[in-house]
Amino acid sequence: MIKIVIADDHPLLREGLRRILEFEDGIEVVAEVGDGQGAINIARTMKFDILLMDLNMPGVNGLEAGKVIRRECPEVGILVLTVDDSDEKVFQVLQIGVAGYLLKDVDSKTLIQSIRKVYSGEPILSPSVTGKLLDQLSQPSPMKDTCGLSDREMEILHYVVKGASNREIGTSLFISEKTVKNHLSSIYRKLAVEDRTQAALKAVKLNLFQLD
Repeated sequence: MIKIVIADDHPLLREGLRRILEFEDGIEVVAEVGDGQGAINIARTMKFDILLMDLNMPGVNGLEAGKVIRRECPEVGILVLTVDDSDEKVFQVLQIGVAGYLLKDVDSKTLIQSIRKVYSGEPILSPSVTGKLLDQLSQPSPMKDTCGLSDREMEILHYVVKGASNREIGTSLFISEKTVKNHLSSIYRKLAVEDRTQAALKAVKLNLFQLD
């Protein structure tokens, strides 16, 4: 059972999300809160899997709450659901290590699929957010330092930035998923990051790639 907490300051939206999620087998909404401090309090006192959270909330906002929860409760997957897709906000939120970033115009089917993917450990980004990462990578790069990454690790990291799954990377490079995971572990260590989303962001910040 995937246990979910909803954090949003609009009661009608919380109710709508709960109704959508409660129709799904294997998903349970265990709590609702209206602000970031409420999300922090729940994370400190209750065991659950995914926090479905808005960013623009009164008092402690989603970004501030996300930082605390990522630090104190790293086992909780944070899936942001917001209307804000500004470049600054996207990069601020992804840098704290959220599991996913979706816009509120997403349809219910995609939302459910995203929740299940986040639960299984796969990061989720809306197409517009992925586009922002790729736009950054399309800029000319004077950066030559690859942080000690091998040619193969650079190949794999490039696929990660473009949103490919481990299976897709393995198929494209004719290697096993286990080999991909081993390379990813090495990439994370060399870039001093914890997951593939942070690795993609680090690649963007360092201008490691220039798209064809």
